[in-house]
Amino acid sequence: MHMLRWCCGHTRRDRVQNDDIRDRVGVAPIEKKLIQHRLRWFGHVQRRPFEAPVRSGVLKQADIVKSGRGRPKLTWDESVKRDLKEWNISKDLAMDMSAWRLAINVPEP
Repeated sequence: MHMLRWCCGHTRRDRVQNDDIRDRVGVAPIEKKLIQHRLRWFGHVQRRPFEAPVRSGVLKQADIVKSGRGRPKLTWDESVKRDLKEWNISKDLAMDMSAWRLAINVPEP
């Protein structure tokens, strides 16, 4: 946001809302872009063969470690499931790369 404000010629003292600056510059919200990148990586992982370390679980964290107090941390798998449900996208769509790109595309305003 600092860079976008600088491009528009505003400072924080001007008290211009972030949404107005993003609309003026034509940038999508960062939350949607993060979800798009996470789902894009999920598509890469889904298209890998089952023997790949990413799919077979070699790279997953060990479950032997005792968890601390409080709520458990949000895992990558859980966040992807939440994103798929929120965007109403099927997991099987990831096998078709062109359809997957269209489904996860975040249009710039």
